[in-house]
Amino acid sequence: MARSDINPGFWSGKRVFVTGHTGFKGGWLALWLHALGAEVHGYALPPQDGPGFFAAAGLGDCLASHTLGDIREGEYLAQALSTAQPDILFHMAAQSLVRLSYDEPVETVSANVLGTAIVLNEARKIKHLRAIINVTSDKCYENAGGGHAFRESDPMGGHDPYSASKGAAELIAASFRRSFYASGPCGLASVRAGNVIGGGDWAADRLVPDFFRALAANEPLVIRSPNATRPWQHVLEPLSGYMLLAQEIASGREGVASGWNFGPDIESVKPVRWITDYLSERFGGSVELDEGPHPHEAARLQLDCGKARDLLGWTPRWTLSEALDKTGAWYLAWQDGKDMQAFTREQIRSYPGSGLQK
Repeated sequence: MARSDINPGFWSGKRVFVTGHTGFKGGWLALWLHALGAEVHGYALPPQDGPGFFAAAGLGDCLASHTLGDIREGEYLAQALSTAQPDILFHMAAQSLVRLSYDEPVETVSANVLGTAIVLNEARKIKHLRAIINVTSDKCYENAGGGHAFRESDPMGGHDPYSASKGAAELIAASFRRSFYASGPCGLASVRAGNVIGGGDWAADRLVPDFFRALAANEPLVIRSPNATRPWQHVLEPLSGYMLLAQEIASGREGVASGWNFGPDIESVKPVRWITDYLSERFGGSVELDEGPHPHEAARLQLDCGKARDLLGWTPRWTLSEALDKTGAWYLAWQDGKDMQAFTREQIRSYPGSGLQK
């Protein structure tokens, strides 16, 4: 199937509800949707303390509504949804860190599993809703360490609390799809991406944000698993897949409300040491190894995205080097005090098939 592009005519004027819009990934999505002319409504916890994408990109100026709340507060969430009356819902709010899940396992499971169930249940009451995109993780799959690329048909699982919570969230989504969304005007899909990078991510225990934090502080980057291999991709890659999928579901295409992988090509599946070597050569800085011990994390993750390629016409557009260069340019521009909303919009515009005029 030929490569598909975002359709700006579809998104112009659409009412879109994004949970987790104060986070890194949700923030990029909200800004992209606004640039396409969508009416964007956000529901999320307050932005994290310190620097963050929401403030840096001036995202508050782009929203039709900005509601601060916990997705587990069902009545409050229901009120926000009822007021917005969205056509499309992207559920992205989550506890998204593996290592934090070891410290806060119950909170992680509550946010990611119970929170998902509440969002999907409240969404049933919205009469205009045509598509729900439930965002989980590539870590939702049962990983026995065999090193194969996970397909959508592989079983759900998870060694650590975070991964298990994402596997459970997938099961919840599948049960709601069969029980409540199998017929009717609204379709429910669930999507899994790789290790997402991009400007404006300041989360703890993530390799690329840690690198640029260390670089700004003139300190060495301390890494713990140099040989751990991950499917690295720029944040715009999976977001484009989510948006293409939403277009298809809302337009009435049958058979696409299901589970989907949106990961990078095999050339972008690299070990941690490759990433740090590239960043150090390109931007400077030094790296040190922390011998541990450390909590368990999967040694290798990779997604098979043949379904998205064959049925949606979705393929990655940027190489890993381009993704890292774009990410580094964003952090350096922020440090230089540039207008980061304009800078971010320009990066979105430069993404092939973005739906925005160049």
